[in-house]
Amino acid sequence: MKTFVFAMLAGIAAAFIGAPAQAFDSLAGAALIQVDWQGPQSLPPRFRNHCATDTFSGRAYCSDHCGFEYQFYYCSRQSFGCCRIGFGYCDWTGLLRCHP
Repeated sequence: MKTFVFAMLAGIAAAFIGAPAQAFDSLAGAALIQVDWQGPQSLPPRFRNHCATDTFSGRAYCSDHCGFEYQFYYCSRQSFGCCRIGFGYCDWTGLLRCHP
């Protein structure tokens, strides 16, 4: 009985694990922009100014006139701007979002 229950749970887990992998494979060819942190090299040249290193994480970032403790994020030509350091991200539709 224990073997049957274990086999059933393993099958359910495999079904849940396999579904996202198939969805990810369909996006493998798409150009995605890093969503959690954007270093200076990932920004277009005109936005690579006022760059510094974050004292907490040690990673480089650029402010581009955003102000103290803000980071510039670039998602697409239509969506870019400022968020607190480490809190900005690009959603799956290519729009900039700032997590509180």
